[in-house]
Amino acid sequence: MRLYDTMQRAIVPITPAVPGQLRIYACGPTVYRDAHVGNMRTFLLTDLIARVANLDGLQARVVQNITDVGHMADDTGLGDVDEGQGDGEDKVLGQAKRERRSALDIARDYEARFHQDCRALNITPAEAYPRASDWIDQMLDVISTLLERGHAYIGADGSVLFDARSYPDYGAISGNRLDQLKPGHRSEGVVDPAKRFHADWSLWKAAGPTRTELTWPTPWGRGYPGWHIECSAMSLGLLGPTIDVHTGGIDLRFPHHEDERAQSNCTRGEEVVRHWVHAEHLLFEGRKMSKSANNVVLVQDVHDRGLDPLALRLAFLQHHYRQQMNLTWDVITGAQTTLTRWRRRVADWAQSPSEAIHEPTRTEVHEAFANDLDTAAALQALHRLERDVSVGDGAKFETFAHADRLLGLDLVRDVGRQKVIPAEVQDILDRRSAARTARDWAMSDALRDELADLGWQVTDGSDGQQVTPN
Repeated sequence: MRLYDTMQRAIVPITPAVPGQLRIYACGPTVYRDAHVGNMRTFLLTDLIARVANLDGLQARVVQNITDVGHMADDTGLGDVDEGQGDGEDKVLGQAKRERRSALDIARDYEARFHQDCRALNITPAEAYPRASDWIDQMLDVISTLLERGHAYIGADGSVLFDARSYPDYGAISGNRLDQLKPGHRSEGVVDPAKRFHADWSLWKAAGPTRTELTWPTPWGRGYPGWHIECSAMSLGLLGPTIDVHTGGIDLRFPHHEDERAQSNCTRGEEVVRHWVHAEHLLFEGRKMSKSANNVVLVQDVHDRGLDPLALRLAFLQHHYRQQMNLTWDVITGAQTTLTRWRRRVADWAQSPSEAIHEPTRTEVHEAFANDLDTAAALQALHRLERDVSVGDGAKFETFAHADRLLGLDLVRDVGRQKVIPAEVQDILDRRSAARTARDWAMSDALRDELADLGWQVTDGSDGQQVTPN
């Protein structure tokens, strides 16, 4: 497998440090809101890398963190869509205040919804999902080590800060070198008088008199962790001292991954992460998703439109992960049409006599995935096979079923399933078809819900309504 390493600025071979095992650390969600489809595209990147590794005979060990404390509203780096939060406010605490619930309730609720979305997109579960709030002791150990080694200091307010100038290689991932950074160009905005240098950042923040939740006692006083230290502690604790691949969104390069790299390397005294891999931004209908633009789209929104969430996964696969993608409802609907057709044809092909896999297409798909996850090229190879009349149906079935180990589209879902549609269901489908012809969308949606209550899911495509039992 070859991937684009952001720090090396090149596509490079990925060779595990430990033979037979690929260690992957993925930056996960801050659980104060639902993850939107842009976040989910980034999380899909990790799943694709793990699927290729597993097919290559490696054991993919994936750790993805859950940030439930310490990510402040004025931290940059997540492509946040929730504008309007006060400066310096913990995102989980801020949302708890708005919803008038406890911070723990907020975090656990949105964490559960994140896992639900991952299941809907067929994202393979990670080996571990460490929560930041459960790793405070390990964070304090890392901070103590950085203090002992002269990479950190205690500020005037009792906070502990990383001394950025103690790590000369800072900026290798993003290109933002310390001698080029100016005050106000970092996540903190204005220069903190407690800092020795404007680019220093907080490892541990003093709580102060107003913050009463999500704080812990330390040798430096009661406080809470900085966002960046969390990933250093959890990645080193669960995967270190060497991590093969670290994934995240492109907007995490700076400052989050620069800060994390500096902390981890200074703690270990060596390079911890071997390869940094980032997914590009996603736009929706040509604009960045934001509440003000009213275009924040969730996985649930896809489902509510009667579309299979795996159509969203297919839409992502139609674009390279390093390309900025403009997602639209038309794109998702088009992917739904392809997904429905492929499932139907795979089910039909399964009825034919068994044949050997079509080796040329298998090779094309494998090589496309191995070549920096060129998923679009892999899909094109399958489209060509679908149209190739010289290849038997049995071979097509075997090839599509094999390719789906990488694609994760559940293409064999309808093989052997009961296709007899009850008369009651057919009657509703007929009435819904008439409603759609009359452009009575309210009635169409109501009848779709009625079908769902009966245990049937309906999707709409260019070839009409398709209904499948849940």
